[in-house]
Amino acid sequence: MSDITIVGSGHMARAIGVRMIQARKSVQIVGRNPTQTQALVEFLGAGATAASDGDVPEGGIVILALPHSSALEIVRSYSGQLSGKVVVHISNTVDPSNFDQLTVPNGTSGAEEAAALLPEDADLVKAFNTCFAGPLEKGAVGSEPLDVFIAGDSEDAKVQVSAVVAASGLRPIDVGPLRRARELEAFMLVIMGLQVNPQHLHFNWDTSLKLLP
Repeated sequence: MSDITIVGSGHMARAIGVRMIQARKSVQIVGRNPTQTQALVEFLGAGATAASDGDVPEGGIVILALPHSSALEIVRSYSGQLSGKVVVHISNTVDPSNFDQLTVPNGTSGAEEAAALLPEDADLVKAFNTCFAGPLEKGAVGSEPLDVFIAGDSEDAKVQVSAVVAASGLRPIDVGPLRRARELEAFMLVIMGLQVNPQHLHFNWDTSLKLLP
């Protein structure tokens, strides 16, 4: 039985997997591409196991390391299998075709859309959306550990996620209720726009948000 289930096998799944192994958590990787999923499990090493799309998520914390539309699809298809679990939504709702608008209506967020589809006894937490994969895998930018901003309506769920984030070498920061995910996602509209701006190509998706005293 794994502590953490990560749904996805791409760059963010790899980065979060590295951090969870660093936290000494056992990790189940659920992916649609068996070859890619197995390659990720072998990269992560001891403590990681592979599962196929649709397999029961073993972890008490289920991290959706997927684009928002795919995350919604997974929440719908898993339905009752997420009962009693803490689900972590990491996606940004920035339109990738132009990085100039969000794909959710005003007054909501991708995290809130996903939360509305969960069973009543599951809790959704927003986290990791302000971290890009490269710095996240390293756990730091320079000598500074990454900050992970966490939003959610369940204090217990936020405590659980904060604990594994801290154990992985990162700094968890509770920003309040789940509706704060609106600001977290909207802020990344600016940050992601900078990454693709020709004047700032030196950023190269190798940046991170950090609160300094």
